[in-house]
Amino acid sequence: MRCFVTLLVLLALFNAILNASEDGGQVYIVYLGHLPASGLLESESFSAIEAAHEDLLDQVLDDGSFASDRILHSYKRSLNGFAARLTEQEARRLSSMEGIVSIFPSRTHELLTTRSWDFLGFPQTPKEDLPLQGEIIIGMIDSGVWPDSPSFSDEGFGPPPSRWKGSCQNFTCNNKIIGARAYQLGLSGGTGLSPLDETGHGSHTASIVAGRAVGNVSFGGLATGTVRGAVPGARLAIYKVCDDDGGCDDADILAAYDDAIADGVDVISFSIGRRFPLPYFEEASAIGSFHAMKRGVLVSAAAGNHARVNGRVCNVAPWMLSIAASSIDRRFVDKILLGNGKTIVGASINSFPDVQNATLTVPINGSCYPDDIAIGSYKGEIIICQTYNEEYGSGLLLAGAAGAVILGDDLPDDVAFTLPLPALMVTRDKFDEILAYVNDTNNPVGTIDSTETTVDTQAPTAASFSSPGPNMITPWILKPDLSAPGIDIIASWSPKASPSGVPEDKRIVLYSIETGTSMACPHASGAAAFVKSFHRDWSPAMIMSALITTAAPMNTPGNSGSNELKYGAGQLNPSKARDPGLVYHASESNYVALLCAQGYNASQLALITGSNATACVTGFSGDLNYPTMAAHVTPGQNFSVDFSRIVTNVGRSASVEYTVDIIVITRTAQELEVFVSPGTLEFSAENRTASYMVSVSGVVPPVKEVISVDIVWSSSDSEYVVRSPLVLYTTNVGMPTGETTP
Repeated sequence: MRCFVTLLVLLALFNAILNASEDGGQVYIVYLGHLPASGLLESESFSAIEAAHEDLLDQVLDDGSFASDRILHSYKRSLNGFAARLTEQEARRLSSMEGIVSIFPSRTHELLTTRSWDFLGFPQTPKEDLPLQGEIIIGMIDSGVWPDSPSFSDEGFGPPPSRWKGSCQNFTCNNKIIGARAYQLGLSGGTGLSPLDETGHGSHTASIVAGRAVGNVSFGGLATGTVRGAVPGARLAIYKVCDDDGGCDDADILAAYDDAIADGVDVISFSIGRRFPLPYFEEASAIGSFHAMKRGVLVSAAAGNHARVNGRVCNVAPWMLSIAASSIDRRFVDKILLGNGKTIVGASINSFPDVQNATLTVPINGSCYPDDIAIGSYKGEIIICQTYNEEYGSGLLLAGAAGAVILGDDLPDDVAFTLPLPALMVTRDKFDEILAYVNDTNNPVGTIDSTETTVDTQAPTAASFSSPGPNMITPWILKPDLSAPGIDIIASWSPKASPSGVPEDKRIVLYSIETGTSMACPHASGAAAFVKSFHRDWSPAMIMSALITTAAPMNTPGNSGSNELKYGAGQLNPSKARDPGLVYHASESNYVALLCAQGYNASQLALITGSNATACVTGFSGDLNYPTMAAHVTPGQNFSVDFSRIVTNVGRSASVEYTVDIIVITRTAQELEVFVSPGTLEFSAENRTASYMVSVSGVVPPVKEVISVDIVWSSSDSEYVVRSPLVLYTTNVGMPTGETTP
């Protein structure tokens, strides 16, 4: 997992950088909502929108500057707005003007498989299904792509779908990668920016979604097998918004959404996030995904990697799919054999040759910081480090170390890190055991073996780093939605990127092993594209519903310390999602009703929707026709809550009945009253929809707890089981104590 350590350390710094200009201004996004209707030709319409943006901005500029010099990007293809350098005072004056939905600083976000698809029970795509997938276009908003990877070969592909409107800027496309653009603070690809992937992240995620099947792939002999994406026959469109350091700016993210929607993508995969969520119309991806939903484009996004630093699920808009990370049944372990005969087991992705009987050394002052290590002589020795990041990796290589043993207290213990030299990470007790041996021995030595692969019988388990709920923006909507493989995933890589993230690590690889919700997200994106290939007329909400209600439950012994706030509805199950039986549909008007319930007014929503008929009526967020149900309740107090839902029969039989089961997941749920009315749903060719109500009441214990119940509808023909988790929680939905949003 190349960037994990550095991203955890540098996140606050990245998010604090707001692209200051020389005169003290910074980049702001001015969101104006829906594109105005125009009978003009496209080029004329674009010019008119740009002129309107400049006229609007000119009204608040009083320093003699011109709006055309301040505006970095005009959003004019799928949504209306612009990014511009403004002073705080100018932004404040602009926010008070009519026609503005929101103004917010352009923040910088972070970039958050041989076995994973097999583990999900998802077989390779039959040849006869490849042409069907060829009509599906997946937009990757990420760090670019390395097109020469075998995963992106277009052998056997025909031309792109005729509806495709995208372009390839400073990039040679083929019939697999049919579009490529790059952005940098409003600059377009025409200025010389390249969509080539310099970090490896974008190539990795793209191949998980739609990579061709490539046999006999490994990382230095590890994870050997056939690497493949969910929909190898699908097309890819690349939108590079992240720089070579992994920073991804809001202004560029929104520009990518603006283009991707207009270009004609079917699904957008977004493995980018932050430590905490933001209000929907102060965050580029929430805005972009709303306009994607309006055009029938599903957005799948990473939940975030910040559980270990008290973060919360970050991509929480109800019109996008939010994906947590979970394990697969493969783990990587490494060992060091001490001179006293004891074997210590740790974890790493170490494909180097064994290091035999090297001296074990504690560096001067106990520090592995590069400047400290440079003082001593460590050539050929195994250095013992009490912490690690990519900078320390550089120091170890420059010092000539033969290997390293690293204390992993501050790092997730369910992850194997790719390190730039033979090394392993160990727990505190094992680290102390090694230190005791070194301190008590005149000539302490050790042998570091290459990494071994073991089977994890507890999988799938929720990843320790995966950002949990509750949803801080809309507590009545359960986020994350579901989990997908995100630990130790092998996929395509860029030869320009170090596999360990350490510049001095000069290894060149075409496939690398990575970890994060960044890897989980494209599994769900690919599954969504798979479902879309069979159901071209399904709305994004229907596809989301199919994925969520068919997810495999994760209330297993391996997840005894976890719950739905961590892993959502459960583990992704693409094969079942193709034919879910029932789906929960929601349209733009349903999401508008939710926004009304959250306090947005009719005037704001009219700008967003482009309809003067938009009106707010009394309601509450839990009434959104969502495939899961959630509520925040006060511990120790009586409560009563109702959830109304409408399901649509999409199963093979038009005339069918479904009966309900209420399955208690947590013991304390037995003390509550849960009713579903009616208990039977009847469908026919004339009546494809049916509604029901879930009522829950009682008193929850006066402790922090998550109470879970499954509402399960089973068809009379025994073909379908449709599961909707209902979650009650007492966890605080506000900012964790002592935390601020970076």
